[in-house]
Amino acid sequence: MNVQLRRAVASSFLGSVIEYYDFLLYATASAVVFNKVFFSSLDPLVATVASFGTFATGYLARPLGGVLFGHFGDLLGRKRMLMLTMTLMGVSSFLIGVLPTYAQIGGWAPVGLVVLRVVQGISVGGEWGGAVLMSAEHATSRRGLWASFTNAGAPCGMLLSTAAMTATASIVGERAFLDWGWRVPFLLSVALLGVGLFVRMKVEETPAFQAVEQDRRRLPLVEVLRNHPKVLLLGVGVGLAAFVAQSTLTTFVLAYGVQAGHPRQTVLNALTISSACAVVGIIGWSALSDRFGRRPIVLLGAVAMAVFGFALFPMVDARSTPLLVLALVLGQGVIHPMMYGPLAALYTELFSTANRYTGASLGYQLAGLGAGFAPLLFAELRRGTGGTAAVSYSLAAFCLLTVLCVLALKETSGRDLMPGKEAGLAEHGTR
Repeated sequence: MNVQLRRAVASSFLGSVIEYYDFLLYATASAVVFNKVFFSSLDPLVATVASFGTFATGYLARPLGGVLFGHFGDLLGRKRMLMLTMTLMGVSSFLIGVLPTYAQIGGWAPVGLVVLRVVQGISVGGEWGGAVLMSAEHATSRRGLWASFTNAGAPCGMLLSTAAMTATASIVGERAFLDWGWRVPFLLSVALLGVGLFVRMKVEETPAFQAVEQDRRRLPLVEVLRNHPKVLLLGVGVGLAAFVAQSTLTTFVLAYGVQAGHPRQTVLNALTISSACAVVGIIGWSALSDRFGRRPIVLLGAVAMAVFGFALFPMVDARSTPLLVLALVLGQGVIHPMMYGPLAALYTELFSTANRYTGASLGYQLAGLGAGFAPLLFAELRRGTGGTAAVSYSLAAFCLLTVLCVLALKETSGRDLMPGKEAGLAEHGTR
């Protein structure tokens, strides 16, 4: 492992941790705080739906960030865009931490919350593609393993954000936490931003991008949409179930577990444990995808998740802490990483260097809409049916879509990412 690859992997992992700390901190807050702080005039269940709605706006903005930063990342370089995305995320999260509440400024509070959430979404939408490419394009072997550190940053960010919320609530108490304590984890974003920028400055531009310096596409998005629409759509379908499962196992289960009778702290502790397991799971399954291929690992995960969805809620409803922890560890720490870990390398391998940032980012972030809207959809389904069976069937349906899309793609793990050796890459990405 050469020096630049080591720096690229460390930078991508740390950047992803910081981005997802900020982005998923909002997810935790939307489930336990924002419905009381920014939507206090609404019925509790309606307030929860409204809170999840603002959560979803961040995911809606992610494809925009993928296109915007992907465009300039394909033209100007991966590193420049990554410095900018990290700065945007840190600043927007800090501003959420100082945002006045509904009781202080009325309707302007949720409006400000939505605007800052959109900025967060744009930032993380541009971050992922660049971070994955920094690792994947520096790697000469074991690309699935090295690229997966970017995806491993997501549960690690969840781990830190949940731990920050938990520690703050424990220190200041319930009342003070709702009054002002929830702001502290958001304000810490500035310190994380400084560390992240320092590390990222030491990484060089990728060899693959430097090799196409004289042959950059003026409109990478047009190139992707015109020449590779089928690959893009299949890529979205491959990742969709992973994102739906991700938000189901974190944001939705957090709110559902509390409503089912578990203490909020117990659910947060269970999420912390499962997030730590997910970091290991993502890296482990991605390493196996280098040996066995991306398709078999993702297929196994999608089938397992479709089945597990019917056991998840009965395990939560049992009101047993060990069963709750087991459910989240199995779901988030073992099964979900099969679907999610190999995506970093897979999306990278679907597109050529000249439009790889744009194509990979757009496919991944469009799939990511599933994570934004799943909690909102499932909250509405539960409110309409009074149960969770519809949620489990919906999750299984998304998993079936992923299975069909994976089967329609050829294996990508053996492809060379360097220009001149990738001819026909996307055109031959389907069966």
